[in-house]
Amino acid sequence: MKAYVYGANGAAIADVARPSPKGAQVLVRVRACGLNRADLGMTKGHVHGAAGGVGTVLGMEWAGEIAELGPDAQGVGIGDRVMGSGAAAFAEYALADHRRLFHIPAKANMSFEDAATLPVALTTMHNAVVTNGALQPGQTVLIQGASSGVGLMALQIARLKGAKTVIGSSTDATRRGRLKDFGADLAVDSSDPGWVDQVLKATNGEGVDLIVDQISGKVANQNLAATKIKGRIVNVGRLGGTHADFNFDLHAARRIHYIGVTFRTRSIEEIREIFDEVRKDIWPAVESRKLQLPIDKVFAFDDIGKAFEHMEANMHLGKIVVTL
Repeated sequence: MKAYVYGANGAAIADVARPSPKGAQVLVRVRACGLNRADLGMTKGHVHGAAGGVGTVLGMEWAGEIAELGPDAQGVGIGDRVMGSGAAAFAEYALADHRRLFHIPAKANMSFEDAATLPVALTTMHNAVVTNGALQPGQTVLIQGASSGVGLMALQIARLKGAKTVIGSSTDATRRGRLKDFGADLAVDSSDPGWVDQVLKATNGEGVDLIVDQISGKVANQNLAATKIKGRIVNVGRLGGTHADFNFDLHAARRIHYIGVTFRTRSIEEIREIFDEVRKDIWPAVESRKLQLPIDKVFAFDDIGKAFEHMEANMHLGKIVVTL
């Protein structure tokens, strides 16, 4: 089968063996894939958790049809239209755990391209905003890096869960201007030193109850100053850097709960639970298309290299999708 593989000379389409499902796995005939920032790093040889390096089939998000079942797979059948996440997604066929996927809603008029935008954003941000962030109706929330696909989903989930004030950040003026379309009451520029004052003004000087941070790095101490006493910060991403100065005294003085999350060190049992929580809590909003993401651009699989060039240019809003 055709797959997008990281090789000695970089990432390229290559022929690889078609995998076979074992245990509780299913084999999916992939129809569309969503691109994610971690994929971009892996095209350059970076390791993401246990995945990466020469010989790796890239990709982590897909939609398609189940072609084959492992002997222990349950709740799924051949021909089911599904979407999910997992390794080696950029290929004609991909393996998935039987509970690390969602059935594409039959009545939602959802294309494979639309479905491929959702699994990573839904699971990442439900876990960050609701499970770890413990957002309650009437509370205030700031999404750092809100114009990314997962960021736009976080804004929508926060609004769905009854947040009183939803704030999003983006360093790009055009994308910042679009955040209100996805539930933001206020959009700030995290590269502007005055953004903390804007957040404090919007929250009567108290700060937000919750920050979902995809930037980290140089905004770490600003986040502390923008969070309410006894508030929460959930560290989802580190696009602004993995290391920075950290004001431990401010952290302690404001008694902030600082929580780190990642899928890279989660067991399959933990990941299954996250998918189950999405199904139990917010799936009706997916079925009604209340939770959805814009597609910035669709590329054919043969042009997947161009899709990553488009991502690296960092001018897109929403998801970049490749189709097979």
